[in-house]
Amino acid sequence: MAQTEPGPELMRVFTVSDLHVDYDENDQWVAGLSTADYVDDLLILAGDVSDMPQRLGRTLERLALRFRTLIYLPGNHELWVVRDRTHEDSFAKFDEVRRIAHESGAVQQVWHGAGLRIVPLYGWYDFSFGEPSRDLRLAWTDFRACRWPEGMTPAMITDAFLARNPTPVAAAHLATITVSHFLPRIDVMPDFIPPAKRIVYPVLGTRKLEAQLRAWRPVTHVYGHSHVNRDQVIDGVRYVNNAFGYPGETRIAAKRLLCLHET
Repeated sequence: MAQTEPGPELMRVFTVSDLHVDYDENDQWVAGLSTADYVDDLLILAGDVSDMPQRLGRTLERLALRFRTLIYLPGNHELWVVRDRTHEDSFAKFDEVRRIAHESGAVQQVWHGAGLRIVPLYGWYDFSFGEPSRDLRLAWTDFRACRWPEGMTPAMITDAFLARNPTPVAAAHLATITVSHFLPRIDVMPDFIPPAKRIVYPVLGTRKLEAQLRAWRPVTHVYGHSHVNRDQVIDGVRYVNNAFGYPGETRIAAKRLLCLHET
């Protein structure tokens, strides 16, 4: 079901992703956000806050208090179960993350308000951007930190998350923004990425997300995960990644809120 909110006459839509508040300086940045400047505004938070439930809840509560509306969907880090061993698998962790988000005041369904429609889309990666190398399989934390039902392949995991996404509904009177944590297409990655760093491309997302988001006819798609800030138009859709990233990622991440839209 969609959540409808009339909203104020003047509203700004901000976005950020990949806050990684397990790092103290990232956590302090969130705590230091103004409690007065954004009270009429909306924040899209596109995943990767923390794998620890208590830290996740605290961060979402802080942001929900600062913004009129907080729209959130989890990333891959939220589904790690190695430090928080209370879950049968990462699907069970996903369910708890959704519960925490709801209790913290975050919106997780299609949102309508102020002439806008914002559509969160779940996903994973299915190697449609390339086959992972042996080095990637050894280095990528998800392969150790997530746990899935026996026999599930990455393609099956991806399909399970995509199946949770809402069915597109026509709404010509609304400007639509779709949101995912994972990349919907690999060509959003810039040419300056060196070949050695492209080893991670197979675990960045899935082409199936691109098909889902296009069905909503968005003006903008927001994503995260890559930590490479981008703002570009491809085939008529604006693709935006405003990742906060790890503390040392000062060249590829701006470490600020980005205003996407004003009414």
